[in-house]
Amino acid sequence: MNYQLGEGFWSRRIRQVCDRMIPLQLSILKDEEPDTEPSHALENFRIAAGLAEGDFHGMVFQDSDVGKWIEAAAYRLMISPDPELEAEIDRIVEVLGKAQQPDGYLNTWFTIREPGKRWTNLQDCHELYSFGHLAEGAVAYHQATGKDAFLKIMCRMADHIDTVLGPEEGKLHGYPGHPEAELALYRLYLETGEERYLKLSRYFLDQRGTEPNFFLQEAERRGFISHWTGKKETVSLPYYQAHQPVRQQEEAVGHAVRALYLYTAMASVAAETGDAELKEACRKLWHSAAEQKMYVTGGLGATAKGEAFMGPYELPNDTAYAETCASVALCFFARAMSRLERDGRYGDAAELALYNTVLAGVSLQADRFFYVNPLEVVRGVSGVQQGLEHDLPERPRWYACACCPPNVARLLTSLKEYAVQEDPGEITVHQYLDGTVECGQATLTLRTEYPWDGLLSYHIEAREELKLFLRIPGWAERTEVALELDGKALSAGPEKGFVRLELTKGRHEIRLSLPLRPRRIYAHERVRQDAGCVAFACGPLVYCLEGCDNPEPLWNLKADPAAEITLTDREPECLGGVRKMRIPGFRREDRSEELYSSRPPVYVPQMLTAIPYYAWANREARDMRVWIRE
Repeated sequence: MNYQLGEGFWSRRIRQVCDRMIPLQLSILKDEEPDTEPSHALENFRIAAGLAEGDFHGMVFQDSDVGKWIEAAAYRLMISPDPELEAEIDRIVEVLGKAQQPDGYLNTWFTIREPGKRWTNLQDCHELYSFGHLAEGAVAYHQATGKDAFLKIMCRMADHIDTVLGPEEGKLHGYPGHPEAELALYRLYLETGEERYLKLSRYFLDQRGTEPNFFLQEAERRGFISHWTGKKETVSLPYYQAHQPVRQQEEAVGHAVRALYLYTAMASVAAETGDAELKEACRKLWHSAAEQKMYVTGGLGATAKGEAFMGPYELPNDTAYAETCASVALCFFARAMSRLERDGRYGDAAELALYNTVLAGVSLQADRFFYVNPLEVVRGVSGVQQGLEHDLPERPRWYACACCPPNVARLLTSLKEYAVQEDPGEITVHQYLDGTVECGQATLTLRTEYPWDGLLSYHIEAREELKLFLRIPGWAERTEVALELDGKALSAGPEKGFVRLELTKGRHEIRLSLPLRPRRIYAHERVRQDAGCVAFACGPLVYCLEGCDNPEPLWNLKADPAAEITLTDREPECLGGVRKMRIPGFRREDRSEELYSSRPPVYVPQMLTAIPYYAWANREARDMRVWIRE
């Protein structure tokens, strides 16, 4: 499936990733950015290969940053050729090949720092996680260029893993502490046709959480000493989603990114094998994660403790974690579920995450990044006070744990895979990606200014008769959706979120009009943090208030529940050309300087101004809120 960029919203953002983010991240990985802490990720491979001297530097999973960057760069090559970038990747692959051990093992931490402790701490040490990201990079690069050197390296590592882990006697009956290898093995299977890789992926899923519990046995062997603290610690099995066999799990618990990677692998393997029991578990876990534990911005993971989910409907705003990687992983999970069954709720959740938390994870200049995405920030408090240190008011340049920036890059450069799905006799459009997507059965060209404009104009060249399914977003008022095929009005009443069009061979013009107007959003009555509050959205964009546009502190502002909300025209000089929202409301004024007083406050009229959530923190550091009192 080929993709040519257009001139709309996503094409502009993807160009930024290609032209700015990917070169910047390479420069950081090569330790060439003077104002950024050295990554050492590539240097670790040079040391492991005997091409340089020194010690390992960085996280135990530092190798994974290289894998994710190569994957993003490979998708960039699929969009347009870049011989210089391709040569850069080839040079990195050559080093990786030299760093690989004679038995196929490839991991710089254990080659440099702890060569005698391979496979002794699957729970903490990310050997399988780092393999997974390198393998996914190898698959993408093979697809982009046809070159197989990297793919062969990672197949050798996969073959080595198959000699170490598995159900057979003499092997470790373990599985990844941080799920990822399951996904990578599945992709290696699709790319190579090697059944052993699918079998091993499925083994990791089937073995997880079974008795006797591998993580408890492994921890006992090392005296329960944690890799991270060097101290004796108990093992929290729910944190690793290892508290039950995966087919018995019904609630999303533990580390949010790990959970969503695991669920993506479960759904992918279920689709490939027809495993009905695994499919049903995925449905229940989707419901828990996306319909009981997801922020209105598409963020997941409510607490910094363990970067984890909290209980159902527990969604604090000022201490929210909502790691960028978790929203990226939600898109992975949604894509996998969409291949299991056609249901618009998966595309709805992915759209929410993409336009809000995923984009908020990157500055408008594509050179600074958020790891954590709160829904409320107070200047001088957030990022400073105890319990709020993680909720930063400004994006840092980079992180010691730099998983999020390359994760965003690989998602956005491969967005065509999440937008359009092709099956025999059918094409399904999950996301409105402007530009041209070349499928085997048809070419789809979309021209639109969505999400600023609700008109989507498709030109389609069908090479055979086919069914085209278009997702109608769940936020759209059905009576206001208009659909035309070749100038003829059709019913836009969706079934499970999709309308079906029967296309004959030849050219077709489709016009889909979605109602883009401001709307209020209210949280479920069990979300206690948002009781009495309202959030605002227009189309897929959730809005927030910033102190740059409104009087601070923002907690003293109220929205008028009866007033009409309006949108401004786009302002090219403002935050890259957003439409602001004008919300009539009130500002509190105290009549007393006392800490507590019997004098009631006065509320005076105040016009509130909101901007898209993804655009916050791109001016001076000020207060920010998504949920406003009403």
